[in-house]
Amino acid sequence: MNNPAIAEIILSTSHTHGLVAVPSGARFPQAQDALREAGFSPLPGGAFAAPPEQAASATASALVHRAHEHRASITMSTRPYLGDIGSDIAARLPGDWSATVKTYPRRHWQEDLIGSLWDSGDLLKAVLHEHVPCAVVLSNHAGTELLLIERPGHATGYLVGAFATEDYDDNWEEPNAPRSIVLPAEADRAARAVAHTFLPHYRRALHHRRLDTVMSALNRIRPEHETLQTIKTSQQSSDSTPRTSSRLHAEAERGFADHAWLGFHDVLQHAPLLLARCRPAASPWPLDAAALSRLRKALSDSQDTWDEFNSLRAELYAVPTGLSAQEWSRVRSTLGTAVLPAIGTWLADSDVFERQARAAVPGGYIALSAPNPRLLTTTPALPSPSGERAPLTP
Repeated sequence: MNNPAIAEIILSTSHTHGLVAVPSGARFPQAQDALREAGFSPLPGGAFAAPPEQAASATASALVHRAHEHRASITMSTRPYLGDIGSDIAARLPGDWSATVKTYPRRHWQEDLIGSLWDSGDLLKAVLHEHVPCAVVLSNHAGTELLLIERPGHATGYLVGAFATEDYDDNWEEPNAPRSIVLPAEADRAARAVAHTFLPHYRRALHHRRLDTVMSALNRIRPEHETLQTIKTSQQSSDSTPRTSSRLHAEAERGFADHAWLGFHDVLQHAPLLLARCRPAASPWPLDAAALSRLRKALSDSQDTWDEFNSLRAELYAVPTGLSAQEWSRVRSTLGTAVLPAIGTWLADSDVFERQARAAVPGGYIALSAPNPRLLTTTPALPSPSGERAPLTP
């Protein structure tokens, strides 16, 4: 572990840049000064590359002198430059992946990673308890981002794990979190492990997390919805005046719509992809097809409201003062009222949806025997932070 009281320069070899240096430690600006004065040039992400026109011996000599002047220690890594490893892995993964280097000279800087890491394995432990001077973010530019670091306490090997999609903020001890895996030093083998072991596990974990999010939202809504239905029933059989009953009903419906929108917007966000994967004909419950059709129509009928919500949210972020709590309550009530029929449909058919979605986990027998769900949609999906969201239209 690096001594936080000094400036340190970590050197590694690179097939792209020749010699790469990562400044580290509490006094890392002194290490940066030494590198610049020795002729090193900054790379994206915070590392430095040796001058290509200068001989290796001259570069090393200049760096030793400058580091001594700035009281920076020099450590030669036993591994190649992590940025090269990340790029080599990205180039071998299926699809369009990129590798972005991130440096964390001071240990507390890497705390920014913790909130967005979605991991139940050694990667999260390393970020929590070890200094990670350099890391690489692997991205497919469609919502999936992975974190690659050198495996702490070992001379070779790497750890790779996942960031949560932007749909989620609360990732600490999330029960569906995938487990990071150890990668070998060879880029070919490492890429195969990511593609054939980690990513399938990640996709299954994300499927279960989306499903749990939807079911949790519906379960939160259900008691209040039942209360609202009771009020409606009592209004129909009550001896009180229609005006009083209507007012009570309207107030109850507005209150329910306000609270229900907070949960149902999770359904609108996460259910479309899950529903698109469901294949009742390939499941033990082929007669569920009728219920799934009702659920698809409910989503389709909610599309305009979902679009309005996203537009309002974008406008809110553009206004420094935002909306007051009372104004947001009115907005939620309006949105919730617009989707009340859809809420009723999803509550009524939630059991069917859950069993079909659990049977349609990526890599399961239904998914393997079914066609691509994207080919079954009639409206192209707009890109979203998650990269997987299907359209609300059926």
